[in-house]
Amino acid sequence: MPATTTPASTHSTRRPPAVPLIAIDPYFSCWSFNDRLTDDLTRHWTGSHQPLMGLLRVDGVAHRFLGPWPASAPAMEQVALEVLPTRTIYTFRTAGERPAVELTLTFATPAFPHDLDKMSWPLTYVTFAVRSLDAKAHACAVFLNACAQFVVDTPNQQVTWGRYRIAGAEALAIGSLDQDVLGRSGDGLRIDWGYLYLVVPPGADARTCFDTDDRQRAAFVQGGDLTQSDHIDMPCPVSRGWPKPTCTIALAVPARGSAESYVILAYDDRWSIEHMRRKLPAYWRRNGAGMTELLTAAIAEYAGVHARCEAYDRALMADCARLGGADFAYLSALSFRQALSAHKLVWDDMAGVPLYFSKENYSNGCIATVDVTYPSAPMFLLLNPRLLEAMVRPVLDYALTSRWKFPYAPHDLGQYPLANGQVYGGGEKTEDHQMPVEECGNMLLLVGALAVADGDAAFANRYWGLLEKWARYLEQQGFDPAGQLCTDDFAGPMAHNVNLSIKAILALGAFSRLCAMTGRADAAVRWRAKAKAMADEWVREADDGDHFRLSFKQAGTWSQKYNLVWDRLLDLRLFPESVARTEVDFYKRQLREFGLPLDSREPYTKLDWTLWSATLTGEREDFDAIMAPTYRWLDKGPTRVPLTDWYWTTDGKQAGFQARSVVGGIFLPFLSDAAMWTKWAAMAGATPAVGVQAAIAAVKVTEKARPAARKARKAKAG
Repeated sequence: MPATTTPASTHSTRRPPAVPLIAIDPYFSCWSFNDRLTDDLTRHWTGSHQPLMGLLRVDGVAHRFLGPWPASAPAMEQVALEVLPTRTIYTFRTAGERPAVELTLTFATPAFPHDLDKMSWPLTYVTFAVRSLDAKAHACAVFLNACAQFVVDTPNQQVTWGRYRIAGAEALAIGSLDQDVLGRSGDGLRIDWGYLYLVVPPGADARTCFDTDDRQRAAFVQGGDLTQSDHIDMPCPVSRGWPKPTCTIALAVPARGSAESYVILAYDDRWSIEHMRRKLPAYWRRNGAGMTELLTAAIAEYAGVHARCEAYDRALMADCARLGGADFAYLSALSFRQALSAHKLVWDDMAGVPLYFSKENYSNGCIATVDVTYPSAPMFLLLNPRLLEAMVRPVLDYALTSRWKFPYAPHDLGQYPLANGQVYGGGEKTEDHQMPVEECGNMLLLVGALAVADGDAAFANRYWGLLEKWARYLEQQGFDPAGQLCTDDFAGPMAHNVNLSIKAILALGAFSRLCAMTGRADAAVRWRAKAKAMADEWVREADDGDHFRLSFKQAGTWSQKYNLVWDRLLDLRLFPESVARTEVDFYKRQLREFGLPLDSREPYTKLDWTLWSATLTGEREDFDAIMAPTYRWLDKGPTRVPLTDWYWTTDGKQAGFQARSVVGGIFLPFLSDAAMWTKWAAMAGATPAVGVQAAIAAVKVTEKARPAARKARKAKAG
C-alpha cells in the first residue's frame, strides 16, 4: 500500500474503548474502561475489578488521579490521554481557573517484540512527573496502592504478604495462601498463584506499608503519612479489608520546574505454562534468574528502557501514519499491547527454544488456537518472525505425536494455561466439530509466510511429511469444503464456503513455494499447477456478477474474501487481479455506519478481517474508504472493553469477544510494503524482501528446469 507523509497522532481528542495500563500476559492485565481514569475502578481484561488507587497531595490538599475514591478528594482534571505501543500517558491538572500543578502519569512496558528478554519482563514502570504551572514551588506527595484482587480469582481466597530489600529498593509482595500453581484452566479466570510486587526505587523519599480498610489512604488525605508498621493480620480473605501494598513518594516541585519518581509493578508467576505435562518457566527465567535479578536489572535500566520506549513508539507510529494515516496509527497503538498480552512467552529447556502461547480470550480459553494465531500473524511477521515460529512450533510438534491421529491440523493444544492436547470439539477422540480445511490452510500459509520472512525454508523442512499430508488433504477437500466449522461460523456451519476455498487454494500455492525453496522442483511445479487450476475454477464457480458469492451454491450472497490478501502479499498470483478489484468495489457499496459486515447473513463484522479486506488491492484510496466507518466505531462505539473484534455495524455494540490477540492482524498493511516489512523485521534478524525474491526465484528456476529434467529422465529410461 503506497506510503504517505501523514503525521502520527494518538492524542487526547481520542476516546479509546478501553485503555491498557498494565498489559503483560493473560493474567497480569489491568485496564481502564472509562473516559477518565478517576471515573471507576481499574479492571482485568475480563471486567473483574483489579483496583489501582492514586492520589496527589499538593501543599496539603489531596486530589484523585487514579480511581473513584475517596469522594472527599476532588478528581484532577484529565486534560490528555495518549495510547502508544509501549506506553500509556495521562496528563492531569489540579482543578480551578489557575491550576497549581500538572501531573504526567506514564505506564511504560518494555514490550519490544524484537528483544525477547525485555518483552518477557513481567513488569510495568509507573512514572509520576509533577510540573508547576503557577511559577510557585509546591510540596507534593504521590500515594499509590494495588489491591490484593490482582493475585486471586475471587475475593474469598486468602492472601499473605511480606517485604524485601532488593538493590536498595523497597519491595512489597503479596500472593495467595494456597499457591495452587497451574492448578486450573479456563477463560474467565484470574491468576491465583505467584506474587505481585510493588517496588519503590532507591533514593526516593518514600514510605511503604500494607494497608487494609483504607486507613492509610484516609490518613494521607488528611495530611498525614503512612504508619511505620505493617498490618500483619494474615492470612486473610481479600474481602476482609482488601489488603494492598501501598507507598507514598514525596516530590519537591520547584517554582519553574518539575519533579518525578516512579514505582515498578511486577508479577512473579513462578511457572507460566504446562506443556505436555511439563511446567515451563517464563522466558526471562531461562538462565535461572529470579525476581531479585529481574528487579535489580529493571531498576538499573529504568532510564534506558524509557528512552527505548520513546524511540520505539515514535518510529512505529510514524510508519503507521505513513502507511494508513493518523487513524490507522491510533488503531495500531490500541492493538499492539493487546495482541502481545494475550500470549505468554516461555522457555522449553529440553528443546532449547522459546515457545509462545496464545490464550483465546473471551471465548473458550483455548491455548495455541491455530485460527487465532492466523489472524494475529501479520504483527509477528513484521516485528519478529521468531515469535510466530514459537507459536506454530508446539502445534507442529503435537501433530507429529501418536496422540493426533487425524489427517488434518489440530485446532488447539488445550485450555490456557494447560497445553496438554486439543480440547475443542471432538478433541483427540472424534472428528466432531473439527475445523480441518480451516486449520490446514492456516498452518500451510503460516509456515509459508515464515519461510518468506526468513528467506529460508529450513524450519518447514523439519516438518515436511506433516505439511505434505495437510497439502494432500486440501487437494482433496479444500476446493469445495463440506459442511464443517470455520473461524467465521457465527451464523452456523456452512458448506461450499467460498472464502474458505480461497484459503485452501492459496495454502497450496504457499506449499508450492515451500517445495521450490527446499529443492523439490517437480513437486513445486505440480502443486502450483494444481493451485492455479483450482483458482481458475473458483473464479468461474463463485462469480455472482458484480461480486463473488458467500457459498458456491447460493446466488445473491456475498462475504468478505479477506483470505485473498495472501495472494498478493506472498506474490503467489494465483487469482486474477480483477477478483480483488471487483470485491473491493462491491464492499464500498455495503458499508454501514460502523463498518463493513462480514457477509450477507448478519450485519455484524470482524475488525481484523475488515482491515485485511481493506488491503486486498493495496490501494490507499480503497483502504481509507473501507476503514472510515471502523475508525468512527473506535470513538463512538458504546461498548467499553479492550478492543472487541466482533461487533455490530449498525449500532457499534459488541457482539462477542474482547481483548483477543487477533488484533495483531491490524499490522497487515506493513506486509504490503516490502521496504517497511524489511525495515521492521530486520530488527529481529529477518529478511522478508530477500525471502520473497528467493521464493519467486526458486519457482522460476524449477519451472525452467522442469522440461529439461523431464527430457533427461526419459532419455535415461530409454
